[in-house]
Amino acid sequence: MTSHRPGGVSRSVRVTEQVHHELAELVRAEVKDPRVGMVTITGVELTPDYAYATVYFSVLPDDEATVANTLTGLRHAAGFLRSQLGRRVRIHTTPELRFVHDVSVERGMAMSKLIDEANKRHADD
Repeated sequence: MTSHRPGGVSRSVRVTEQVHHELAELVRAEVKDPRVGMVTITGVELTPDYAYATVYFSVLPDDEATVANTLTGLRHAAGFLRSQLGRRVRIHTTPELRFVHDVSVERGMAMSKLIDEANKRHADD
């Protein structure tokens, strides 16, 4: 059974939000790997038992080489990030971190460009 606060937010949602917040802060302030540059943690998905966390990230510039380099750097830092996360978030299991490049930002920009082009063509008619 999922426990709920009076506000209606489940414990799993609160834990996921806290893991997201802490990882974003750790990546920003603690990871010294030069491969991990302008990274934004865009989302976190936790398994119900908190054993695994899929961590979505975006990076600038968003080219293939930078994404690959950043992914290598994040994977290299995963053990450090997990240990620090274990100190900051009080849960029975500190999740194993799996990093995934978030392409939703790219898709959104491409969609916005298509809409702008369609609007321009419509205005020209």
